[in-house]
Amino acid sequence: MCRDGSETIGGVISRIDLRGAASGVDRDLLPRAELDVEAALEKVRPICEDVHHRGTAALIDYAERFDGVRIDRVRVAPEEITGALERLDPAVRAALEESIRRARIVHREQRRTDKTVKVVPGGTVTERWVPVERVGLYVPGGNAVYPSSVVMNVVPAQEAGVSSLAVSSPPQKDHGGLPHPTILAACALLGVDEVYAAGGAQAIAMFAYGTDECRPAQLVTGPGNIWVAAAKRLLKGRIGIDAEAGPTEIAILADDTADAAHVAADLISQAEHDVLAAAVLVTPSEALAEAVEAELKTQVAATKHQERITEALAGRQSGIVLVDDLDQGLAVVDAYAAEHLEIQTENAADVAARVRNAGAIFVGPYAPVSLGDYCAGSNHVLPTGGCACHSSGLSVQSFLRGIHVVDYTRDALAEVAHHVVTLAEAEDLPAHGAALKARFGWKVPK
Repeated sequence: MCRDGSETIGGVISRIDLRGAASGVDRDLLPRAELDVEAALEKVRPICEDVHHRGTAALIDYAERFDGVRIDRVRVAPEEITGALERLDPAVRAALEESIRRARIVHREQRRTDKTVKVVPGGTVTERWVPVERVGLYVPGGNAVYPSSVVMNVVPAQEAGVSSLAVSSPPQKDHGGLPHPTILAACALLGVDEVYAAGGAQAIAMFAYGTDECRPAQLVTGPGNIWVAAAKRLLKGRIGIDAEAGPTEIAILADDTADAAHVAADLISQAEHDVLAAAVLVTPSEALAEAVEAELKTQVAATKHQERITEALAGRQSGIVLVDDLDQGLAVVDAYAAEHLEIQTENAADVAARVRNAGAIFVGPYAPVSLGDYCAGSNHVLPTGGCACHSSGLSVQSFLRGIHVVDYTRDALAEVAHHVVTLAEAEDLPAHGAALKARFGWKVPK
């Protein structure tokens, strides 16, 4: 047995049986990785302080310590970026160009327009949408290469009108201390020529404090490991952040109409990311659960990253959750608030419309998470760890700030001045009221 009421079946993935449970869902019973960001804070704090005080020299030392390569400079030379694009496999280039094209279609429609509201004659409030001036975009580079994350970060920032973009990705020992060439090529395709070979907490500190090579940014976005998440938490306030992204997650709500081979393949696709990646199936069908378990055994054995996937599926963050019916299943997935949620049920669109908490929802058998990772047009930088119950994924809005512009004439102010004075005095802030009185010879009209 593992966790409350769960057991591992055949050594592949655990089961949690919630059938017959009382109303309401205890989130603590659901699969979830254990991440102690608070503990990681104390480890990243000296790294961030070192970058603050020593700048580029510290980044060079950390590249050698953490990435195993000694570099001469952190900023990537422009010719390395353009050269990476020239050497890019044509098929990969075509795929990236299509990913960019579709992402632009979706994100361009997210642009907000200024709106002026007439409150009273002579009194208006306008909400202006202003892009952040400078943004640092982080692209991880660990078990896999993520040029798609370049697309997902850069496109919404560009569509928001951000004027200064910088990308950072860990230096790669196998590539002479540069970020992976496919990441550099993706930057070239997007017209980004400011790229840094820095990873982990030190990259976030670089964006927060700036160095002799890199100007400070106002906002940093992009996924990363626990050290990146800890640095974001530590430096939040000095710099804006999108989210403290943790290991990737997929939850699938499926009934007996789902194809077990599809479900298993989709669970595996996310488990491939990391040993802490979460893969969760929620179903009222015990027959489907058994069929998926059988498929997992067969499909995992045929995968390239078998060891990593096996560990992820067997971890406490993954499991098959048995429920009484789809209503209970919906309650479970809403409590779980997955980064990615697939609905593979009868009338999938209707079921999906009832979901309240998810980073992104994938409807039916032909909208797998892998599509969203690359070419759906949606964004794959999404809230994890249950944060989808209160946070959204990366979008154009992430890079915009709303500013209220208040414009009142003398007559419009006079009409409401006595209310302002009354409220100011009720809050024992008489100087607030005096600011109104000063405009009307100290006698507020009524």
